[in-house]
Amino acid sequence: MEVRLATTRGFCFGVEDAIELAENALENDNANGRLVALGPVIHNKTVVQQLEEKGLNQSGDIEKLEEGTTVLIRSHGAPPETFKRAAERKLNIVDATCILVKRAQDVVKQLHEEGYKVVMIGDPNHPEVKGVIAYAPDVVVFDKGDDLEAVIPYRERLGIVAQTTHAPDHVAEMIAEIAKRPFREMKIVNTLCLEVLRRQEAAVALCEEVDVMFVLGGLHSANTRELARLCKQEGMDTYHLEGWDGFETSMAAGKRIAGVTAGASTPESVISGFVKELRTYDPSA
Repeated sequence: MEVRLATTRGFCFGVEDAIELAENALENDNANGRLVALGPVIHNKTVVQQLEEKGLNQSGDIEKLEEGTTVLIRSHGAPPETFKRAAERKLNIVDATCILVKRAQDVVKQLHEEGYKVVMIGDPNHPEVKGVIAYAPDVVVFDKGDDLEAVIPYRERLGIVAQTTHAPDHVAEMIAEIAKRPFREMKIVNTLCLEVLRRQEAAVALCEEVDVMFVLGGLHSANTRELARLCKQEGMDTYHLEGWDGFETSMAAGKRIAGVTAGASTPESVISGFVKELRTYDPSA
């Protein structure tokens, strides 16, 4: 089967930095088994398993760790209370927070200090969102399907940010909904990740060339799910898989050209392995 790859795909610099920090910390701190991450470093099962095999515990509870333990903050960031408690309990910190998530945290804090009612467009259950909104009191989280009247009470001045992995068209749609209400002022700060945007644009462009799209990445990865959504929005038969194990022959039956892209937390080994297998598949057999 002919397979074409999105021009931009896979690991972003934030994920690469987080994995490098985790691996360096394992070398330096895990001789005594005292390196613990507060949740999966990134949303990818393969990478998580590899780090766990090297000795990283990725389900740590900061309140149960012994003094002197090294705590790894995941790429999605953490609330300020986490850093405070780590210091109080005399824990060492390795901060793998993506620099763009850090910027979103800083922006939320600054907007609050400037007197704005802060609104974040994003998934309230996503770890990045949970960490970002902790940098100001009473941040409103608003996303598609929410009752705007219920989640954003009338305020004169709004400061608006977005989850870094959201698609620009979705954010624009949500801002338009907010703008329908008579707020005196809206200050919008763009916190979207350019790396994620490039992957989205490349995936949509590839849809014009292929008969079916495969989007590779963790099923819990927000940016990977967004890639799949955008491809489906283009009218393309699209399958979100973690790897070749999820492939079924019916997905490519009758198709001539397959497109492959991957989320920002998907390693190249997963992509290349999937492509190698897919190229040997005969959809006419």
